[in-house]
Amino acid sequence: MIARPAPDAQGEAPTPATFTIGDVVRHRVFPFRGVIFDVDPVFNNTEEWWLSIPESIRPHKNQPFYHLFAENEESAYVAYVSQQNLLPDGDGDGIGHPGVTQMFSGRVGGRYQLRNQIRN
Repeated sequence: MIARPAPDAQGEAPTPATFTIGDVVRHRVFPFRGVIFDVDPVFNNTEEWWLSIPESIRPHKNQPFYHLFAENEESAYVAYVSQQNLLPDGDGDGIGHPGVTQMFSGRVGGRYQLRNQIRN
């Protein structure tokens, strides 16, 4: 279960999480997909990282941000992505990132299942 943080300084409640650990997602704009391995209920990265995003596409902070084992046609990497920039990935293909086999035991119903050693 994901804990909900308190409202922000403007009194706005954070957006509830749409996705969960093990979901396969794709980026709304950029050509990559991945599997979620951690969720931050609101932005939890550095201000420097935040400001490096062009203002015209910078997402708001008061929403879930997801850590992904991500891949594109050229490489595998870890990505940190706002909820507004993710879509469910329904193509059925697995994710080839090496972190997936370390953290997950396989897929059930399209969702990766955490290994028992990691659940606790």
